[in-house]
Amino acid sequence: MKSYILILFVGLSAVLHSQNTITGTITNTENEKLLGVEVYINELHKGTSTNEKGYFELTNLPSNTLKITVAYIGYKTEIKTIKLTQEITTLNFVLKESVFKMDEVIISTPFNKLQSQNVMKVEKTTLKQIQNQGAVTLNDGINTIPGVETVSTGIGIGKPVIRGLRGNRVLVYSSGIRLENQQWGDEHGLGVDDSSIESLEVIKGPASLLYGSDALGGVLYFNPAKFAKTNELDLNAGHTYFSNTEGSKTHFGFKKSFNSWKFLANGSRSEHSDYKTSDVYRVSNTRFNETNFNSAIGYNNKFISSALRFSYNRSNIGIPEEIGEQTTEKHLELPYQDLTTKMISFDNTIFLGESKITAIGGYTFNTRKEFEDEHHHDEHEEGDLDEDEHDEHEEVFDPSILLKLKTYNYDVKWHLPKSENFEAIVGVQGMHQTNENGGEEILIPNAKTNDIGVMATAIYSKGIHNLQGGVRFDYRSLDTEEHIIAHEDELHVFNALDKSFENISASLGYKTTLFNNIETRLNLASGFKAPNLSELSSNGVHHGSNRFELGNSDLDSERNYQSDLSLEYKTNHFEITVNGFYNYISDYIFISPTREVEDGFEVYEYIQDDAKLYGGEFGLHLHPHPLDWLHIYSNFEMVIGKQDNGEYLPLIPANKLTNTLRAEFNSIGKFKNNFLSLTYENTFKQDNVGVFETPTSSYNLLNFGAGTSYSFNKVNLDFNLNLNNALDKGYISHLSRLKSNGIQNIGRNVVASLKISI
Repeated sequence: MKSYILILFVGLSAVLHSQNTITGTITNTENEKLLGVEVYINELHKGTSTNEKGYFELTNLPSNTLKITVAYIGYKTEIKTIKLTQEITTLNFVLKESVFKMDEVIISTPFNKLQSQNVMKVEKTTLKQIQNQGAVTLNDGINTIPGVETVSTGIGIGKPVIRGLRGNRVLVYSSGIRLENQQWGDEHGLGVDDSSIESLEVIKGPASLLYGSDALGGVLYFNPAKFAKTNELDLNAGHTYFSNTEGSKTHFGFKKSFNSWKFLANGSRSEHSDYKTSDVYRVSNTRFNETNFNSAIGYNNKFISSALRFSYNRSNIGIPEEIGEQTTEKHLELPYQDLTTKMISFDNTIFLGESKITAIGGYTFNTRKEFEDEHHHDEHEEGDLDEDEHDEHEEVFDPSILLKLKTYNYDVKWHLPKSENFEAIVGVQGMHQTNENGGEEILIPNAKTNDIGVMATAIYSKGIHNLQGGVRFDYRSLDTEEHIIAHEDELHVFNALDKSFENISASLGYKTTLFNNIETRLNLASGFKAPNLSELSSNGVHHGSNRFELGNSDLDSERNYQSDLSLEYKTNHFEITVNGFYNYISDYIFISPTREVEDGFEVYEYIQDDAKLYGGEFGLHLHPHPLDWLHIYSNFEMVIGKQDNGEYLPLIPANKLTNTLRAEFNSIGKFKNNFLSLTYENTFKQDNVGVFETPTSSYNLLNFGAGTSYSFNKVNLDFNLNLNNALDKGYISHLSRLKSNGIQNIGRNVVASLKISI
């Protein structure tokens, strides 16, 4: 497969060429030339920056309609759509100053508009913003996004929660394809590392129209690292130290781009010992390590733009159960998990005159091993060994659980010819997946899953009015094998299943401006989630969640209907946003205790009931004049989840208020991009709890952050220092899996990082 792709690339570069070029000059409103402005075309993975005269040039472009994005710190982002009909096109920009963060192009929605132009409200944060928070893992970092939390077991295991929905209800996309790594389980992390990404976009609410089943609750869309600017070479390396876990992370990166070809490679290695709580106890076996490697090759000419990406992630994660032996050892103890995910994606844009086709194909191979007891097998049979050899042969430990998940994805969309006010897309998406067991224990059966979905969406824009809608049909088939497992004195039976699920999803959104300055978005959407393998057929102990789980083969698909209203008011020095939602879910699937005990663990089974979730986020950003260096942020988020019978849903995040003071000084002598920040998080008491939960007390956390950049010759140094939980507060998150054992979350943690770029 790889050889075929390389031959295809070489053949295209040999026979095709282009002379289409865009040149231009970028100035500010005072006609000053701007140096270092980024000019980028997302669909070509191609960019450059302005020189000291404000001049830029992009060559080797297709004869098609393209979106050019111009971004520069301190100025409003500009995006222009231009149709190339001649060899050389001149395109000049005049940028206006902006005290707020740069407007971003949204990739996870179909028409790739700026956030300010998007009909659907999408939260976007850059990798640098995540790293500035001093998070231990990427899972930890996404908690800073309003409306997003994490169900965690220690600091190495965590799964995203969007507005109270989690697991298979939240899709994760990486390198343009859906990440499939047994995400139904709460016993492991995302399997994505920040060394491979450029930014993160969060769709909060039904995204089934765009992504099909399993996007009922929302989408985390990780944009991969960009290629270097045309004809440039970028090298970087860095190291981060974490005081609480005596942990470290080392990363490297390489990028090189030519006129048509582009290459990149990056990787990282992190190691952590058991984390320490505020009462100086280390939580046994919360240690973990992670290895990542990513590479990509890109090519573009006047007919096609392609990117082939490969990513490798391996995590070894301890499964904590208690506070036991106090040690800073990093070698894992039983029980622990060994998780490996390999992904290949091939992203293509084919230009067809007035229209274009985007096609993404992907393959993911995920292996999940769980080691629980010191059971092992010998590399040689006992009868094959002499007595002298018996003590010398090696012993190889076997995993008690071994799951191999292979997934093939495809996503093909035809972007129809555009008119002045109208754009439309039709497409087909699908997935073929196999799950295979190889261990002594079985959590879920061997199975095959097939998805296919067809969709159409369109947007009409005129003046301040934008109307977007679409419809989609999905079909999923699921076949499982029968398994009969002898366990102690009982048999665990997995009956063979042959199930199919289908659904029609739709959405309608409207964006306008009220009273000249209030950006208003109203979205109505439906979504669905077919029951997953765990919900249908579990019959065993899940050690990560400390319970025996029973599936239910009679489960129906979840279907939801959600309304979102977003209001945003902004001036040069003040910004306020209000986002509210109401989400009704029919046949909501959740797990409930049976009051029985199996294999020494409490038994939980999957059941269904109609449910509703509602709440929202409130944000305020003040940039007082004349204190141009000061930013004041305040964000409040809340969600309430209930069954139709009035009982509360389990694992719903507590309400949270976050206040931040941030001082930014662009230049102090030779030091650039300087900042200081102070954040106070107030998490309220959660007493709206499910039937097997207990209330969680409120708590407050104080965090500090600082950073700067220093350049000499062509070398740039970035230094960050964070102090998280500065007061060493003892607290337990309501979404912590260790809450039932009374184990606190992580205590005070100093995070120091240094990055060198050339």
